[in-house]
Amino acid sequence: MDLTRYSGILLHPTSFPGPYGIGDLGESAYQFIDFLVEAKQSIWQVLPLGPTGYGDSPYASFSTFAGNPLLISLDKLVAVGDLDAADLADGPRFPIDKVDYGQVIQWKMPLLEKAARNFLRNAEAKRQADFDTFCTEYAGWLDDFALFMVVKEHFDRQAREAGVFGAMWNNYWDKDIALRRTRAMARWQKEQVEAIGVKKVLQYYFFEQWGALRRYANQQDIKIVGDIPIFVAPDSVDVWANRGLFHLDKTGQPTVVAGVPPDYFSETGQLWGNPLYNWRAMAKQNYQWWIERVQATLQLVDIIRIDHFRGFEAYWEIPAGEKTAIKGRWVKAPGMELFETIKAALGELPILAEDLGVITPAVVALRDHFGFPGMKILQFAFDAKEAGELNATNAFLPHNYNRNAVVYTGTHDNDTTRGWYRERTAEEKDLIRRYLARDDHDIVWHFIRLALASSACFAIVPLQDVLNLDSDARMNTPSTLGGNWAWRYRPEALNGWVSNRLRELVDLYGRDPELWEEKRQAEAALS
Repeated sequence: MDLTRYSGILLHPTSFPGPYGIGDLGESAYQFIDFLVEAKQSIWQVLPLGPTGYGDSPYASFSTFAGNPLLISLDKLVAVGDLDAADLADGPRFPIDKVDYGQVIQWKMPLLEKAARNFLRNAEAKRQADFDTFCTEYAGWLDDFALFMVVKEHFDRQAREAGVFGAMWNNYWDKDIALRRTRAMARWQKEQVEAIGVKKVLQYYFFEQWGALRRYANQQDIKIVGDIPIFVAPDSVDVWANRGLFHLDKTGQPTVVAGVPPDYFSETGQLWGNPLYNWRAMAKQNYQWWIERVQATLQLVDIIRIDHFRGFEAYWEIPAGEKTAIKGRWVKAPGMELFETIKAALGELPILAEDLGVITPAVVALRDHFGFPGMKILQFAFDAKEAGELNATNAFLPHNYNRNAVVYTGTHDNDTTRGWYRERTAEEKDLIRRYLARDDHDIVWHFIRLALASSACFAIVPLQDVLNLDSDARMNTPSTLGGNWAWRYRPEALNGWVSNRLRELVDLYGRDPELWEEKRQAEAALS
């Protein structure tokens, strides 16, 4: 096991500052990488990078393979000549601290599509050849994705005009294209050549810009941790193009859906509504869809965090139509066979396991069999609802960690540590102060210090905590709709005081990977 001690920041690209209403892959992204270098951070963790829809959640993407066009830098499109600077001159006044997704989509998507059409008509030979190569290399998912998005936008417009809410491919599209009948597929492809081409160009833009940013990060010895949600969205090309791999009826409606039972976050559980995998059908295909999914993710990032890892051992199956997640049941999943098959195809898997929730010995055995680091959340260590006692059974307390773990102060689903601490009971606050042997005048940085001082190999802190922000900077509140995924920081927030404080902790607690590499080289020379 690699025992190198890493320190990193959790931040989704939508949170970058900038003038166009949403963070993108332009100048601010590179400035953030520079900040990580200055702060001696070696990890940047992001949320899923796919295109988002209703609710704006990166965990409800239209495709598990595609990138989010909203992250494309418009300035970079001006630089390559696909847009004019004048195109960006009269944009609306966007909020500084939040993403107004409706406003951003209304203004930015027409500009992206204009750029893509300009590319299709005017791109120089080399860029056109690069695009053709991209389309060929990614055809396995790109062709279906581009067609799906074109058809979806057509029927979404119809639904809005008819006052219909919640239109999806399996409840509003014409039956022939919803069920992918040959003639309908051919007709749509023939009639929508340019629109399909535009969707492909937008993916080309995303992968080109993200690839450049990743190379810049890797050149600075920063690894990117990306996120794979275990399930895919019901209104996605993944389900539409692979109906036989999910538990659906003949019309494409799910018969059972995903969620989790009542837990720390919700008394009625979480009814996610994702269609569940037909694992028997996937096994007959030697899990090829999963192999391709993991392989595609590793083309974007260096390490994968698998969300809801416990669902690979057993998952919570809820009958379709239920209003809450209470009336579900646990169903066994083929986790051991699945990961052995992926490993045989792709080699050793750089995976972090989100092993929160109802964790059984079987889940632990699956995680440890493959050596996947599990997650430790410091907020959970002192929360009476989650653990709340200083004993050997509280797995979230640092004195109970093993080395092969990743510790967070909190995740994207938690309140900021400052907001969380304010809501603690007097007894919980007393427990925290006694454990830290400190008062609480700087409680957030006490938690950051505790994370980096721990024995866990990975210590990752949300940028909101690094900036000591309150609950209004929270990224997501589970089981709520609206107001999530919107937080953005201001450029002046990444200053020398913050980076120096992080550098000091990295040095103090041995989380500089360069030192570990020097140690390995010295040991190799002696041997």
